[in-house]
Amino acid sequence: MEPEPIDSSAVVHPTAIVDAGARIGAGTRVWHWAHVCGGAVIGAGCSLGQNVFVGNRVTIGRNVKIQNNVSVYDNVTLEDDVFCGPSMVFTNVINPRSAVSRKDEYRPTHVGCGVTMGANCTIVCGVTLGAYAFVGAGAVITRDVKPFALMVGVPARQVGWMSAYGERIPLPLAGEGRWVCPQTGACYVLSGDQLRQDSALTS
Repeated sequence: MEPEPIDSSAVVHPTAIVDAGARIGAGTRVWHWAHVCGGAVIGAGCSLGQNVFVGNRVTIGRNVKIQNNVSVYDNVTLEDDVFCGPSMVFTNVINPRSAVSRKDEYRPTHVGCGVTMGANCTIVCGVTLGAYAFVGAGAVITRDVKPFALMVGVPARQVGWMSAYGERIPLPLAGEGRWVCPQTGACYVLSGDQLRQDSALTS
């Protein structure tokens, strides 16, 4: 039997609009004045804050937190455990003109597991944000972001690394090294300009 489009344990505020066909997972909460379009797929345990918009061609994983006044437009994918800060911005057309229809030119944006995007940041379409990247408040992302990278500024630049727990990692941007998170015991290994979490070394 097909599951119900809106799980019976999901909570949708009376002022919110959920178009027919939208799929909303168990325990997800859709708050005041939000609008979820009919083609959207939203996983379990998510929270959509006040005045959130979710487009038709959007996929949202589990435990995603979307704060107030965020619009998740077509061709955006958010993996599990993503955090979208208040009033942050996604785009889906690189060169919009009111007089020119470019709906067939939407560029996909992919946000990896555990990514944090701070308040008022902007994600220019067509980029991939690697798992657990951390985008500071007000930053403008114009190119792909490495996993665990800490990004700030306009346009954004990498200034460090962040752990999955949300601790800044005291390693250089490139080279060799390792660091163990004092909160979780997870080990992070830097090789060249890439950081990885090495489960084999987790204490």
